[in-house]
Amino acid sequence: MTTSLTRRGLLAASVALALGPAAAFAQDKVQIRLSAVQSETDQRSVALLEKFAPGVADFANFETHWNGTLFKQGTELEAIARGNLEMSITSAQELAVFFPEFSIFTAGYVLQSADHQVKVFNDPLFDPFKQKVEDELGVKLLAPMYLGRRQVNLRQSAEEKKVMTPADLAGVNLRMPGTDAWQFLGKALGASPTPMAFTEVYTALQTGAVDGQDNPLPTVVDAKFYEVTKQIVLTSHLVDWNFIAFSKKVYDSLTPEQQEKLTAAAWAAADMGRANQLKKEDELVAFLKDKGLEIYEPDLAAFRSTVQKAYLDSEYAKSWPEGLLEKVNALGN
Repeated sequence: MTTSLTRRGLLAASVALALGPAAAFAQDKVQIRLSAVQSETDQRSVALLEKFAPGVADFANFETHWNGTLFKQGTELEAIARGNLEMSITSAQELAVFFPEFSIFTAGYVLQSADHQVKVFNDPLFDPFKQKVEDELGVKLLAPMYLGRRQVNLRQSAEEKKVMTPADLAGVNLRMPGTDAWQFLGKALGASPTPMAFTEVYTALQTGAVDGQDNPLPTVVDAKFYEVTKQIVLTSHLVDWNFIAFSKKVYDSLTPEQQEKLTAAAWAAADMGRANQLKKEDELVAFLKDKGLEIYEPDLAAFRSTVQKAYLDSEYAKSWPEGLLEKVNALGN
């Protein structure tokens, strides 16, 4: 019996060696399951599949679950903390639920551009935020992903209503998402914000129930809001971002070389997604102009100073570390 088992073991080893080291040690690869709410055609998803997956292929099995099929939106961070998930795409808004100070990175006009996001993430000022997420949630933030800029989209033409400063939005009935934070941002912009379900916005614009709405340009195109509006004011009042979030426990189990490859793969995916999203936004400006919309940039300095003052005078800023806003602003100049 012993001889038989020994022969079987030798035979198995011989087959594995004949197939090569990858087959022999495939079972030793690290499992990385990604749970994300976006579809596989989203720019973030495409970048992860094209850059992150091959970047970790020699030491990890990368398994993707799109459309929230593995964990629902908002539950991924806790799943990583419990050890039930290895990777997710999280937002500053989700992190602010656990750490109120993260709300500074969800406020209007704090982040100024995609490049500014990268500078902030890599600056020492962001290190305490990363460290707190690691220490208290067991989650490592590997790289920032650019989502896009929210713009103001109005029914009136620029001849009828030219918007250069927040004062020009006075009396404008602007549809904004329904949470208190979104409604606050609408008021800070100078408008009269109206909460409304996204599915109702097209008809509301068509009938004049609202004067306008705010969203990134891809949403304006996907929802065909350009059919019922005449202008887009490039306020860029919220430059939104996500983070590639990874299990600290799994990260610490990797060799230094594997950790380096993992981080490089995350940044490669983030860089690709950022470039693709910026290109898409530029292309959509041309597309929307072809559709007859007037598109222009207002006095961004006026908007930024007005909106930031509104936040600093509000309850939202009470959790922000003293002097941090000034440091973030300086990185964007």
